[in-house]
Amino acid sequence: MESFNEVVNLVKEQIKEQISDIAYNVWINVIEPVKFEGNKAVLYIKTPFQRDVLLKQYLSKIEEAFEAVLGFPVEVLIVTENELNTYISDGDTAAVPTLPTAEEPSGVPEVLPVAGGSAQIDEASGDNSGNYEYTFDTFIVGPSNNFAYAACKAITTDNQIGSYNPLFIYGPSGLGKTHLLSAIAYEIKKNHPERNIISVSSETFTNELIAAISSRTIDAFHNKYRKADILLVDDIQFISGKESTQEEFFHTFNELYKVGKQIVLVSDRPPKDIKTLEDRLKNRFESGLLTDISPPNFETRIAIINRKADLLQIEIPPDVTEYIANRLKTNIRQLEGAVKKIRAYKLFTGSPPSLNVAQTVIKEILNDNQPVPVTIERIIEEVAKTYSITPDDLRSKKRAAQISYARQVAIYIIKEVTQMSLELIGNEFGGRDHSTISYALRQVEQQIEKEPHQKAIIDDIIKNIKNK
Repeated sequence: MESFNEVVNLVKEQIKEQISDIAYNVWINVIEPVKFEGNKAVLYIKTPFQRDVLLKQYLSKIEEAFEAVLGFPVEVLIVTENELNTYISDGDTAAVPTLPTAEEPSGVPEVLPVAGGSAQIDEASGDNSGNYEYTFDTFIVGPSNNFAYAACKAITTDNQIGSYNPLFIYGPSGLGKTHLLSAIAYEIKKNHPERNIISVSSETFTNELIAAISSRTIDAFHNKYRKADILLVDDIQFISGKESTQEEFFHTFNELYKVGKQIVLVSDRPPKDIKTLEDRLKNRFESGLLTDISPPNFETRIAIINRKADLLQIEIPPDVTEYIANRLKTNIRQLEGAVKKIRAYKLFTGSPPSLNVAQTVIKEILNDNQPVPVTIERIIEEVAKTYSITPDDLRSKKRAAQISYARQVAIYIIKEVTQMSLELIGNEFGGRDHSTISYALRQVEQQIEKEPHQKAIIDDIIKNIKNK
């Protein structure tokens, strides 16, 4: 029966590919498994010095490797001999681990391409699961995505780069849009390593712009983005309502477009449905090729499950494959997550893939993929970015007009989305009293009545928050 020992061996193999042989033999290969409970992996190392090095330099790699092997996040605890008895009961050795329950974290992460130049593209070519790479070869093509796939592949050929410019891909989350972005980067980098490929999310673009303005390094920011040969931007809808970001992206777009550099944009909706996107940007986004990706049909879902099973070297019977495909219909990430979890069950318990296992796995996945509760912090961060200020400004006593209005908008959105009491909302903003919060709500309501554009900004902020 396979056990936690086998899982740890697979984790070590993952890490071995990322570090030198000397580092692997000194720090990683000497780790021993203790037990696995819930989503916690307990590992043993001989000396406190070794543990300190592992915690400082290798913990993130170890946790990423566990997630790659098992398909869900794992908290890693590293103990020495003095602490060992705390984690081992009588007769307990390297215990057979138990999977997290449906209530425990077990989501399948979405891996975005890293921001940066050509030297960083290799880091974005995989999904952190071993030999699997986000390439055109591993993208399952079906009726719901074949046009988008063909367009993406076309722009990687020498005579087609820049011909569909910009290429705008849109569709719901979890259908392979980010996979295609990474495949474009991988293919161009493979054939033209000298080309400068910038692959970034719009949120990272916004954060880097804010940092550049704050540190007075805007020239370096311009240098980075306006000298790209290929610009790939994920989640472009998140620039909606952010005036400074839209202004900067407009000029970046123009600089690249006029010299024939390829631009690819990904969004959860078409440009016309991004309410507070400036018209000049909508026009540019719509001037190239727009293509959507929709949920895969049954045959494509079967192919995705079988492909992921092959990559993870696990055989799933046809009846189990069909059951998964019939239950998970709208999200490729969920399909791949189901295969990962079935493999985890086999690793931990030796249980072969069966309908019973599939039923348990799907129940967990559907629970895990319920909308994440919108937190106050997320609302404040999104409002702050939209109005080009900091979250600290929103919570502060500052009374500058832009900060005051943004604070009122944040209060309004918190009330709309969370239905918190005025007293609790006031506590989030430095203990402001009931009347102050009530006044802020009235101000925003009046502003919305006078200027419909302000309502559109608020609607986009709420949509962006809920879609994160």
